[in-house]
Amino acid sequence: MTDALFRNFIDGRFDEPSATFDSVDPSTGTAWARMPAASEADVDHAVEAAHRALRSDPWRRMTATARGKLLVKLGDLVAANAGRLAELETRDTGKIIRETRAQIAYVGDYYRYYGGLADKHEGAHVPIDKPDLDVTIRREPIGVVAAVVPWNSQLFLSAVKLGPALAAGCTIVLKASEDGPAPLLAFAELVQEAGFPPGVVNILTGFGHDCGRRLTSHPLVSRVAFTGGPSTARAIVKNTAENLAYTTLELGGKSPVVVFADADLDSAANAVVAGIFAATGQSCVAGSRLLVERSVKDEFLTRLKRKAEAIRIGDPQDPATEMGPLATLRQRDWIEKVVAESIARGGMLITGGTRPAGSGFYYAPTIIDAGGSDLPCVREELFGPVLSVLAFDTEAQALALANDTPFGLASGIFTSNLARAHRMARDIHAGVVWVNTYRVVSPLVPFGGYGLSGFGREGGLDAIRDYTRSKSVWINTSDEPIPDPFVMR
Repeated sequence: MTDALFRNFIDGRFDEPSATFDSVDPSTGTAWARMPAASEADVDHAVEAAHRALRSDPWRRMTATARGKLLVKLGDLVAANAGRLAELETRDTGKIIRETRAQIAYVGDYYRYYGGLADKHEGAHVPIDKPDLDVTIRREPIGVVAAVVPWNSQLFLSAVKLGPALAAGCTIVLKASEDGPAPLLAFAELVQEAGFPPGVVNILTGFGHDCGRRLTSHPLVSRVAFTGGPSTARAIVKNTAENLAYTTLELGGKSPVVVFADADLDSAANAVVAGIFAATGQSCVAGSRLLVERSVKDEFLTRLKRKAEAIRIGDPQDPATEMGPLATLRQRDWIEKVVAESIARGGMLITGGTRPAGSGFYYAPTIIDAGGSDLPCVREELFGPVLSVLAFDTEAQALALANDTPFGLASGIFTSNLARAHRMARDIHAGVVWVNTYRVVSPLVPFGGYGLSGFGREGGLDAIRDYTRSKSVWINTSDEPIPDPFVMR
Protein backbone atom coordinates (compact mmCIF):
# COMPACT_ATOMS: atom_id res chain seq x y z
CA MET A 1 0.00 0.00 0.00
CA THR A 2 1.40 3.39 -1.00
CA ASP A 3 0.55 6.01 1.58
CA ALA A 4 2.85 8.88 0.63
CA LEU A 5 3.42 11.04 -2.44
CA PHE A 6 6.73 12.86 -2.95
CA ARG A 7 7.32 15.78 -5.31
CA ASN A 8 10.17 17.25 -7.31
CA PHE A 9 11.57 20.57 -6.05
CA ILE A 10 12.06 22.96 -8.98
CA ASP A 11 12.54 26.73 -8.94
CA GLY A 12 11.70 27.01 -5.24
CA ARG A 13 8.42 25.03 -5.49
CA PHE A 14 7.24 21.46 -5.04
CA ASP A 15 5.63 20.52 -8.33
CA GLU A 16 2.76 18.09 -8.72
CA PRO A 17 4.24 15.21 -10.74
CA SER A 18 2.81 14.36 -14.14
CA ALA A 19 4.03 10.78 -13.74
CA THR A 20 4.96 8.65 -10.73
CA PHE A 21 6.38 5.27 -9.83
CA ASP A 22 6.26 3.01 -6.78
CA SER A 23 9.11 3.02 -4.29
CA VAL A 24 9.60 -0.31 -2.54
CA ASP A 25 10.50 -0.89 1.11
CA PRO A 26 13.37 -3.41 0.85
CA SER A 27 12.62 -4.89 4.27
CA THR A 28 9.17 -6.04 3.12
CA GLY A 29 9.38 -6.05 -0.66
CA THR A 30 6.20 -3.96 -0.90
CA ALA A 31 5.54 -0.47 -2.23
CA TRP A 32 5.23 2.23 0.41
CA ALA A 33 5.27 5.54 -1.51
CA ARG A 34 4.87 7.17 -4.90
CA MET A 35 7.82 9.04 -6.34
CA PRO A 36 7.81 11.64 -9.15
CA ALA A 37 9.21 10.48 -12.47
CA ALA A 38 10.78 13.61 -13.91
CA SER A 39 10.39 13.98 -17.66
CA GLU A 40 12.71 15.74 -20.07
CA ALA A 41 10.43 18.76 -19.79
CA ASP A 42 10.83 18.72 -16.00
CA VAL A 43 14.61 18.60 -16.43
CA ASP A 44 14.48 21.54 -18.83
CA HIS A 45 12.42 23.49 -16.31
CA ALA A 46 14.91 22.75 -13.52
CA VAL A 47 18.01 23.57 -15.56
CA GLU A 48 16.50 26.77 -16.91
CA ALA A 49 15.57 27.81 -13.36
CA ALA A 50 19.12 27.13 -12.21
CA HIS A 51 20.55 29.08 -15.14
CA ARG A 52 18.25 32.03 -14.46
CA ALA A 53 19.17 32.03 -10.76
CA LEU A 54 22.87 31.92 -11.67
CA ARG A 55 22.58 35.05 -13.80
CA SER A 56 20.11 36.97 -11.66
CA ASP A 57 19.92 38.74 -8.34
CA PRO A 58 19.93 37.97 -5.48
CA TRP A 59 22.25 34.97 -5.99
CA ARG A 60 24.47 36.63 -8.59
CA ARG A 61 25.24 39.58 -6.30
CA MET A 62 25.26 37.67 -3.02
CA THR A 63 28.59 37.91 -1.22
CA ALA A 64 30.57 34.78 -0.53
CA THR A 65 30.08 35.44 3.19
CA ALA A 66 26.32 35.50 2.76
CA ARG A 67 26.41 32.27 0.76
CA GLY A 68 28.45 30.74 3.55
CA LYS A 69 25.86 31.72 6.15
CA LEU A 70 23.14 30.01 4.12
CA LEU A 71 25.24 26.83 4.00
CA VAL A 72 25.83 26.93 7.74
CA LYS A 73 22.10 27.33 8.31
CA LEU A 74 21.44 24.39 6.00
CA GLY A 75 23.94 22.30 7.96
CA ASP A 76 22.18 23.16 11.21
CA LEU A 77 18.82 22.20 9.71
CA VAL A 78 20.18 18.86 8.46
CA ALA A 79 21.55 18.04 11.89
CA ALA A 80 18.30 19.05 13.58
CA ASN A 81 16.22 16.93 11.18
CA ALA A 82 18.60 13.95 11.02
CA GLY A 83 16.15 11.68 12.80
CA ARG A 84 13.31 12.30 10.35
CA LEU A 85 15.57 12.07 7.30
CA ALA A 86 17.12 8.88 8.68
CA GLU A 87 13.72 7.22 9.08
CA LEU A 88 12.91 8.03 5.45
CA GLU A 89 16.25 6.74 4.21
CA THR A 90 15.90 3.54 6.18
CA ARG A 91 12.35 3.02 4.94
CA ASP A 92 13.26 3.67 1.32
CA THR A 93 16.65 1.93 1.10
CA GLY A 94 16.80 -0.63 3.92
CA LYS A 95 19.93 0.90 5.42
CA ILE A 96 19.83 0.39 9.20
CA ILE A 97 18.57 3.26 11.33
CA ARG A 98 21.60 3.28 13.64
CA GLU A 99 23.80 4.16 10.68
CA THR A 100 21.48 6.58 8.86
CA ARG A 101 20.93 8.63 12.03
CA ALA A 102 24.63 8.96 12.77
CA GLN A 103 25.66 9.59 9.18
CA ILE A 104 23.03 12.22 8.42
CA ALA A 105 23.77 14.08 11.65
CA TYR A 106 27.42 14.25 10.55
CA VAL A 107 26.41 15.48 7.08
CA GLY A 108 25.55 18.78 8.73
CA ASP A 109 29.26 19.27 9.36
CA TYR A 110 29.94 19.13 5.60
CA TYR A 111 27.63 22.07 4.95
CA ARG A 112 29.12 23.98 7.87
CA TYR A 113 32.63 23.24 6.61
CA TYR A 114 31.94 24.58 3.13
CA GLY A 115 29.97 27.45 4.59
CA GLY A 116 33.14 28.44 6.43
CA LEU A 117 35.23 28.10 3.27
CA ALA A 118 32.90 30.13 1.05
CA ASP A 119 34.73 33.43 1.60
CA LYS A 120 38.20 31.94 1.98
CA HIS A 121 39.02 30.60 -1.46
CA GLU A 122 40.92 33.36 -3.17
CA GLY A 123 42.15 34.52 -6.54
CA ALA A 124 45.66 35.83 -7.14
CA HIS A 125 47.74 38.80 -8.22
CA VAL A 126 50.27 37.90 -10.93
CA PRO A 127 53.71 39.62 -10.89
CA ILE A 128 53.51 39.98 -14.65
CA ASP A 129 56.66 40.25 -16.76
CA LYS A 130 55.35 43.26 -18.70
CA PRO A 131 55.63 46.90 -17.55
CA ASP A 132 52.56 49.03 -16.96
CA LEU A 133 50.18 46.06 -16.70
CA ASP A 134 48.40 44.84 -13.61
CA VAL A 135 47.04 41.27 -13.79
CA THR A 136 44.73 39.48 -11.38
CA ILE A 137 43.16 36.01 -11.48
CA ARG A 138 39.54 35.80 -10.39
CA ARG A 139 37.77 32.56 -9.43
CA GLU A 140 34.18 32.59 -10.67
CA PRO A 141 31.41 29.95 -10.45
CA ILE A 142 31.64 27.42 -13.25
CA GLY A 143 27.89 27.60 -13.90
CA VAL A 144 24.94 25.25 -13.60
CA VAL A 145 25.92 21.93 -11.98
CA ALA A 146 24.21 18.61 -12.65
CA ALA A 147 24.77 16.41 -9.60
CA VAL A 148 23.78 12.75 -9.89
CA VAL A 149 23.91 10.55 -6.81
CA PRO A 150 23.06 6.90 -6.02
CA TRP A 151 20.69 5.75 -3.29
CA ASN A 152 23.36 4.70 -0.77
CA SER A 153 24.67 7.40 1.58
CA GLN A 154 22.78 9.90 -0.56
CA LEU A 155 22.69 12.78 1.95
CA PHE A 156 26.48 12.49 2.31
CA LEU A 157 27.14 12.05 -1.41
CA SER A 158 25.00 15.07 -2.24
CA ALA A 159 26.64 17.21 0.47
CA VAL A 160 30.12 16.76 -1.04
CA LYS A 161 28.71 18.19 -4.27
CA LEU A 162 26.25 20.81 -3.06
CA GLY A 163 28.57 22.14 -0.35
CA PRO A 164 31.50 23.23 -2.54
CA ALA A 165 29.29 24.11 -5.52
CA LEU A 166 27.12 26.50 -3.52
CA ALA A 167 30.14 27.92 -1.69
CA ALA A 168 31.63 28.73 -5.12
CA GLY A 169 28.42 30.45 -6.25
CA CYS A 170 27.10 27.80 -8.62
CA THR A 171 23.49 26.70 -8.96
CA ILE A 172 22.48 23.05 -8.99
CA VAL A 173 20.09 20.46 -10.35
CA LEU A 174 20.42 17.34 -8.21
CA LYS A 175 19.08 14.02 -9.48
CA ALA A 176 18.33 11.53 -6.72
CA SER A 177 18.42 7.84 -7.59
CA GLU A 178 15.11 6.28 -8.52
CA ASP A 179 16.06 3.55 -6.02
CA GLY A 180 15.17 5.24 -2.74
CA PRO A 181 14.94 9.01 -3.43
CA ALA A 182 12.69 9.88 -0.45
CA PRO A 183 15.31 11.45 1.87
CA LEU A 184 16.67 13.81 -0.79
CA LEU A 185 13.20 14.91 -1.87
CA ALA A 186 12.48 15.61 1.81
CA PHE A 187 15.85 17.38 2.16
CA ALA A 188 14.55 19.89 -0.38
CA GLU A 189 12.25 21.22 2.34
CA LEU A 190 15.34 22.18 4.35
CA VAL A 191 16.87 23.94 1.34
CA GLN A 192 13.69 25.99 1.10
CA GLU A 193 13.65 26.66 4.86
CA ALA A 194 17.30 27.75 4.85
CA GLY A 195 16.39 30.59 2.48
CA PHE A 196 18.22 29.78 -0.75
CA PRO A 197 16.72 31.85 -3.59
CA PRO A 198 14.42 29.99 -6.00
CA GLY A 199 16.28 28.04 -8.66
CA VAL A 200 19.59 27.88 -6.82
CA VAL A 201 18.98 24.28 -5.73
CA ASN A 202 16.61 21.99 -7.62
CA ILE A 203 16.05 18.35 -6.64
CA LEU A 204 14.28 15.75 -8.71
CA THR A 205 14.23 12.06 -9.45
CA GLY A 206 13.48 9.95 -12.48
CA PHE A 207 15.01 7.37 -14.77
CA GLY A 208 18.26 7.39 -16.65
CA HIS A 209 16.97 7.05 -20.20
CA ASP A 210 15.11 10.37 -20.12
CA CYS A 211 15.71 12.33 -16.91
CA GLY A 212 19.38 11.43 -16.44
CA ARG A 213 20.28 11.60 -20.11
CA ARG A 214 18.69 15.01 -20.61
CA LEU A 215 20.22 16.45 -17.45
CA THR A 216 23.82 15.42 -18.17
CA SER A 217 23.66 16.48 -21.83
CA HIS A 218 21.74 19.74 -21.33
CA PRO A 219 23.38 22.68 -23.15
CA LEU A 220 23.02 24.96 -20.11
CA VAL A 221 24.88 22.54 -17.79
CA SER A 222 28.56 23.41 -17.33
CA ARG A 223 29.58 20.83 -14.72
CA VAL A 224 28.56 17.23 -14.03
CA ALA A 225 29.35 15.57 -10.70
CA PHE A 226 28.44 11.89 -10.69
CA THR A 227 28.63 9.10 -8.14
CA GLY A 228 27.62 5.60 -9.22
CA GLY A 229 28.76 2.65 -11.30
CA PRO A 230 31.15 2.46 -14.28
CA SER A 231 28.46 1.51 -16.81
CA THR A 232 26.36 4.57 -16.00
CA ALA A 233 29.51 6.69 -15.93
CA ARG A 234 30.32 5.66 -19.50
CA ALA A 235 26.85 6.77 -20.60
CA ILE A 236 27.30 10.10 -18.81
CA VAL A 237 30.65 10.72 -20.47
CA LYS A 238 28.96 10.16 -23.84
CA ASN A 239 26.17 12.55 -22.84
CA THR A 240 28.64 15.29 -21.90
CA ALA A 241 30.08 15.16 -25.40
CA GLU A 242 26.97 17.20 -26.25
CA ASN A 243 27.63 20.07 -23.82
CA LEU A 244 31.37 19.58 -23.08
CA ALA A 245 30.59 19.91 -19.37
CA TYR A 246 33.50 19.50 -16.97
CA THR A 247 32.88 16.09 -15.40
CA THR A 248 34.05 14.23 -12.30
CA LEU A 249 33.22 10.61 -11.60
CA GLU A 250 33.26 8.89 -8.21
CA LEU A 251 32.68 5.24 -9.00
CA GLY A 252 32.90 1.90 -7.25
CA GLY A 253 35.70 -0.31 -6.11
CA LYS A 254 36.97 -3.75 -5.24
CA SER A 255 38.91 -2.55 -2.27
CA PRO A 256 41.61 -4.71 -0.66
CA VAL A 257 42.05 -5.06 3.10
CA VAL A 258 45.55 -6.40 3.78
CA VAL A 259 46.09 -8.12 7.14
CA PHE A 260 49.66 -9.01 8.12
CA ALA A 261 50.50 -11.60 10.78
CA ASP A 262 51.79 -8.93 13.16
CA ALA A 263 48.47 -7.02 13.18
CA ASP A 264 46.10 -6.81 16.12
CA LEU A 265 43.83 -9.54 14.76
CA ASP A 266 40.79 -8.68 16.88
CA SER A 267 40.91 -5.06 15.78
CA ALA A 268 41.51 -6.09 12.17
CA ALA A 269 38.57 -8.50 12.28
CA ASN A 270 36.26 -5.74 13.53
CA ALA A 271 37.50 -3.46 10.74
CA VAL A 272 36.86 -6.14 8.12
CA VAL A 273 33.32 -6.60 9.47
CA ALA A 274 32.82 -2.83 9.31
CA GLY A 275 34.21 -2.68 5.80
CA ILE A 276 32.10 -5.40 4.19
CA PHE A 277 29.07 -6.13 6.36
CA ALA A 278 28.18 -2.63 7.62
CA ALA A 279 25.58 -1.06 5.31
CA THR A 280 25.03 -4.63 4.04
CA GLY A 281 28.18 -4.16 1.95
CA GLN A 282 26.44 -1.50 -0.12
CA SER A 283 29.26 1.02 0.01
CA CYS A 284 31.61 2.20 -2.71
CA VAL A 285 34.53 1.68 -0.29
CA ALA A 286 33.42 -1.80 0.82
CA GLY A 287 36.48 -3.85 1.75
CA SER A 288 35.38 -6.78 -0.37
CA ARG A 289 38.79 -8.44 -0.87
CA LEU A 290 40.53 -9.72 2.26
CA LEU A 291 44.23 -10.41 1.73
CA VAL A 292 45.56 -12.21 4.80
CA GLU A 293 49.04 -13.53 5.55
CA ARG A 294 48.94 -17.29 5.22
CA SER A 295 50.42 -18.03 8.64
CA VAL A 296 47.39 -16.48 10.38
CA LYS A 297 44.75 -17.15 7.74
CA ASP A 298 42.96 -20.02 9.50
CA GLU A 299 42.95 -18.26 12.85
CA PHE A 300 41.72 -15.03 11.30
CA LEU A 301 38.96 -16.72 9.30
CA THR A 302 37.76 -18.48 12.44
CA ARG A 303 37.35 -15.10 14.14
CA LEU A 304 35.64 -13.60 11.11
CA LYS A 305 33.24 -16.52 10.72
CA ARG A 306 32.22 -16.21 14.36
CA LYS A 307 31.65 -12.46 14.04
CA ALA A 308 29.76 -12.78 10.75
CA GLU A 309 27.40 -15.42 12.10
CA ALA A 310 26.71 -13.31 15.19
CA ILE A 311 25.56 -10.28 13.16
CA ARG A 312 21.96 -9.42 14.00
CA ILE A 313 19.92 -9.30 10.79
CA GLY A 314 16.46 -7.79 11.00
CA ASP A 315 14.16 -4.82 10.67
CA PRO A 316 16.34 -1.85 9.64
CA GLN A 317 14.17 0.49 11.74
CA ASP A 318 15.12 -1.43 14.90
CA PRO A 319 18.17 0.24 16.53
CA ALA A 320 19.40 -3.20 17.62
CA THR A 321 19.66 -4.43 14.01
CA GLU A 322 23.21 -4.64 12.66
CA MET A 323 22.49 -5.59 9.05
CA GLY A 324 19.44 -4.84 6.97
CA PRO A 325 18.29 -5.91 3.51
CA LEU A 326 19.80 -5.15 0.15
CA ALA A 327 18.19 -2.14 -1.48
CA THR A 328 16.74 -3.90 -4.51
CA LEU A 329 15.68 -7.37 -5.60
CA ARG A 330 17.84 -7.16 -8.72
CA GLN A 331 20.90 -6.58 -6.53
CA ARG A 332 20.24 -9.72 -4.54
CA ASP A 333 19.67 -11.71 -7.73
CA TRP A 334 23.02 -10.48 -9.09
CA ILE A 335 24.87 -11.39 -5.87
CA GLU A 336 23.35 -14.87 -5.76
CA LYS A 337 24.39 -15.46 -9.37
CA VAL A 338 28.02 -14.41 -8.81
CA VAL A 339 28.34 -16.34 -5.54
CA ALA A 340 26.95 -19.52 -7.11
CA GLU A 341 29.32 -19.22 -10.07
CA SER A 342 32.30 -18.57 -7.79
CA ILE A 343 31.58 -21.66 -5.69
CA ALA A 344 31.05 -23.77 -8.81
CA ARG A 345 34.49 -22.69 -9.99
CA GLY A 346 36.27 -23.71 -6.80
CA GLY A 347 35.54 -21.09 -4.18
CA MET A 348 35.00 -22.49 -0.67
CA LEU A 349 31.99 -21.13 1.19
CA ILE A 350 33.04 -20.35 4.76
CA THR A 351 29.67 -18.96 5.87
CA GLY A 352 26.52 -17.40 4.44
CA GLY A 353 25.49 -17.65 0.83
CA THR A 354 21.80 -17.91 1.75
CA ARG A 355 18.62 -15.87 2.10
CA PRO A 356 17.42 -15.53 5.68
CA ALA A 357 13.83 -16.68 6.22
CA GLY A 358 11.06 -14.13 5.76
CA SER A 359 10.16 -11.35 3.35
CA GLY A 360 12.37 -8.58 2.05
CA PHE A 361 15.62 -8.50 0.09
CA TYR A 362 17.89 -9.95 2.79
CA TYR A 363 21.12 -11.86 2.18
CA ALA A 364 23.32 -13.44 4.84
CA PRO A 365 26.87 -12.19 5.55
CA THR A 366 28.99 -14.31 3.23
CA ILE A 367 32.67 -15.27 3.27
CA ILE A 368 34.28 -17.17 0.39
CA ASP A 369 37.82 -18.56 0.49
CA ALA A 370 38.63 -17.75 -3.11
CA GLY A 371 41.87 -19.70 -3.42
CA GLY A 372 42.84 -17.81 -6.60
CA SER A 373 42.20 -14.33 -7.89
CA ASP A 374 40.31 -15.29 -11.05
CA LEU A 375 36.93 -16.06 -9.48
CA PRO A 376 34.00 -13.74 -10.26
CA CYS A 377 33.57 -12.86 -6.57
CA VAL A 378 37.14 -11.52 -6.58
CA ARG A 379 36.87 -9.56 -9.81
CA GLU A 380 33.29 -8.22 -9.82
CA GLU A 381 31.99 -5.40 -7.64
CA LEU A 382 29.04 -7.08 -5.90
CA PHE A 383 27.82 -4.17 -3.77
CA GLY A 384 26.68 -6.56 -1.08
CA PRO A 385 27.82 -8.49 2.03
CA VAL A 386 30.24 -10.85 0.29
CA LEU A 387 33.90 -11.08 1.34
CA SER A 388 36.44 -12.84 -0.89
CA VAL A 389 39.57 -14.16 0.85
CA LEU A 390 43.03 -14.57 -0.66
CA ALA A 391 46.24 -15.62 1.11
CA PHE A 392 49.78 -14.24 0.67
CA ASP A 393 53.22 -15.13 1.98
CA THR A 394 55.27 -11.98 1.39
CA GLU A 395 54.77 -8.25 1.37
CA ALA A 396 55.46 -8.20 -2.35
CA GLN A 397 52.73 -10.77 -2.95
CA ALA A 398 50.32 -8.77 -0.81
CA LEU A 399 51.00 -5.63 -2.83
CA ALA A 400 50.61 -7.45 -6.14
CA LEU A 401 47.26 -8.91 -5.06
CA ALA A 402 46.06 -5.55 -3.73
CA ASN A 403 46.80 -3.88 -7.07
CA ASP A 404 45.40 -6.74 -9.17
CA THR A 405 42.17 -4.91 -10.00
CA PRO A 406 41.04 -2.27 -12.50
CA PHE A 407 39.55 -0.35 -9.56
CA GLY A 408 41.41 1.86 -7.11
CA LEU A 409 39.14 3.60 -4.64
CA ALA A 410 39.96 2.49 -1.10
CA SER A 411 42.26 0.11 0.77
CA GLY A 412 43.13 -0.98 4.27
CA ILE A 413 46.45 -2.06 5.79
CA PHE A 414 46.72 -3.80 9.16
CA THR A 415 50.19 -4.17 10.62
CA SER A 416 52.20 -3.13 13.67
CA ASN A 417 55.24 -2.47 11.45
CA LEU A 418 55.32 1.30 10.81
CA ALA A 419 57.86 1.08 7.99
CA ARG A 420 55.77 -1.56 6.21
CA ALA A 421 52.64 0.57 6.61
CA HIS A 422 54.38 3.49 4.91
CA ARG A 423 55.68 1.29 2.07
CA MET A 424 52.29 -0.24 1.42
CA ALA A 425 50.48 3.11 1.63
CA ARG A 426 52.92 4.54 -0.91
CA ASP A 427 52.61 1.68 -3.41
CA ILE A 428 48.94 0.68 -3.28
CA HIS A 429 47.04 2.10 -6.26
CA ALA A 430 44.08 3.60 -4.43
CA GLY A 431 42.85 7.09 -3.68
CA VAL A 432 42.22 6.26 -0.01
CA VAL A 433 44.49 4.22 2.28
CA TRP A 434 43.39 3.45 5.82
CA VAL A 435 46.03 2.06 8.17
CA ASN A 436 44.78 0.02 11.15
CA THR A 437 41.29 1.42 10.63
CA TYR A 438 38.64 1.41 7.91
CA ARG A 439 35.61 3.33 6.58
CA VAL A 440 36.38 6.73 8.09
CA VAL A 441 35.52 10.05 6.38
CA SER A 442 35.77 13.77 7.09
CA PRO A 443 34.85 16.96 5.21
CA LEU A 444 38.48 18.06 5.59
CA VAL A 445 39.88 15.18 3.51
CA PRO A 446 39.63 14.68 -0.28
CA PHE A 447 38.03 11.45 -1.50
CA GLY A 448 38.26 9.71 -4.87
CA GLY A 449 39.95 6.92 -6.79
CA TYR A 450 42.09 5.66 -9.64
CA GLY A 451 41.23 3.61 -12.73
CA LEU A 452 37.65 2.36 -12.96
CA SER A 453 36.99 4.04 -9.60
CA GLY A 454 36.76 7.31 -11.48
CA PHE A 455 38.59 10.62 -11.49
CA GLY A 456 38.32 13.85 -9.58
CA ARG A 457 38.16 14.39 -5.82
CA GLU A 458 35.38 15.38 -3.45
CA GLY A 459 35.87 16.90 -0.01
CA GLY A 460 38.68 19.03 1.37
CA LEU A 461 39.87 22.54 0.59
CA ASP A 462 40.44 22.12 -3.12
CA ALA A 463 36.94 20.88 -3.97
CA ILE A 464 35.64 24.44 -4.32
CA ARG A 465 38.14 25.11 -7.12
CA ASP A 466 36.56 22.30 -9.15
CA TYR A 467 33.38 24.37 -9.19
CA THR A 468 35.06 27.54 -10.46
CA ARG A 469 36.71 28.87 -13.59
CA SER A 470 39.68 31.19 -13.56
CA LYS A 471 39.36 34.57 -15.24
CA SER A 472 42.45 36.66 -15.95
CA VAL A 473 41.96 40.44 -15.79
CA TRP A 474 44.62 42.64 -17.48
CA ILE A 475 44.64 46.36 -16.64
CA ASN A 476 46.86 48.80 -18.47
CA THR A 477 48.24 51.21 -15.85
CA SER A 478 50.08 53.44 -18.32
CA ASP A 479 48.83 56.82 -19.58
CA GLU A 480 50.82 56.38 -22.78
CA PRO A 481 49.04 55.44 -26.03
CA ILE A 482 49.16 51.80 -27.09
CA PRO A 483 52.25 51.34 -29.32
CA ASP A 484 52.40 49.50 -32.65
CA PRO A 485 49.04 47.69 -32.99
CA PHE A 486 50.58 45.08 -35.30
CA VAL A 487 52.97 43.74 -32.64
CA MET A 488 51.59 41.51 -29.89
CA ARG A 489 52.70 42.87 -26.55
